[in-house]
Amino acid sequence: MVVRREPTLADVAEVAGVSLTTVSRVLNNRGYLSQATKDRVAKAITQLNYRPNQVARALHGKSTNIIGVIVPTVALPFFGELAAEIENALADHHYRMLVCNSMGRADREREYLDLLVSHRVDGIISGAHNENLEEYQTVRMPLVTIDRDLSPKIPNIRCANEPAARDATRLLLDRGARRPALLTSRTGRHNRREAGYRTVLREAGIEPLIFTVDFHTPDAERARLIDGHLDAAAEDIDAVFATDDLSAAAVLDWAERHGRRVPQDFKVIGFDGTAAVRRALPGLATVRQPLTDIAHTAVEVLLAQIQAQANNEDAAPVDFPIELPGELLPGKTT
Repeated sequence: MVVRREPTLADVAEVAGVSLTTVSRVLNNRGYLSQATKDRVAKAITQLNYRPNQVARALHGKSTNIIGVIVPTVALPFFGELAAEIENALADHHYRMLVCNSMGRADREREYLDLLVSHRVDGIISGAHNENLEEYQTVRMPLVTIDRDLSPKIPNIRCANEPAARDATRLLLDRGARRPALLTSRTGRHNRREAGYRTVLREAGIEPLIFTVDFHTPDAERARLIDGHLDAAAEDIDAVFATDDLSAAAVLDWAERHGRRVPQDFKVIGFDGTAAVRRALPGLATVRQPLTDIAHTAVEVLLAQIQAQANNEDAAPVDFPIELPGELLPGKTT
């Protein structure tokens, strides 16, 4: 019976007719070796389709050139496009990416964090949304977050949420809204989009009205909860600022089912501006996050940490969070 398994360093040495030490020296380009020896090892590697063990390389203090990326799920347009942009940015520096979908579960995020640390990836970019995971405080490898406040010591790269939210809310008022509500995932001081909304309404002398539907709510339940909020406030509101585009799409669906003319009777604006949602709802007013810039900045900050660690140095100090401006797209729903 043929045993199917990945070839080992010993297999390469046997096929090439050299010692394990010689194969290791060829792979790591150490010491003098004849070209004939190098050629035999290279031929054996090709013949066996040998792949170096990245975990073993890490345990010997060598770079794996792999970055772990933790997101809620790439099935959501924002995180799918963000992951693609991060992958492109890493490829420019000859790094590869290992994507972990936490699916909104804190236990799964902990497991993936442990997996990435134990496999000694070169660094981690986290864009997951679970709060208060203490495990991040013990990570000693290069780490960057995207739109997530974990610690003042951990770099956070994000859209300039508060000024972008102010622009979105002002647009609703400028277009004639008198009582715009906010639909968001959770309320509190960390929600800078909520802060922008509250600032504009306070300046206008309007009482804020905030609906919350948790980010990790299953789709069917999410739609039911959004409908419930809007049904209860139907007579009081004439606009909604949703802090993500998928929620804005649900609001548009509610408005259509309830005979609200958009934008004449009812105005809607979202946030994110992903290519997927723009194709599906080209008229949706939204704030487009600078996904390419966010991804490239996160990669640059992370690689600076990796380089500093390799040189046994501290990374150059940077003021965090790093905020990049969003772009207001007025669309046809305001």
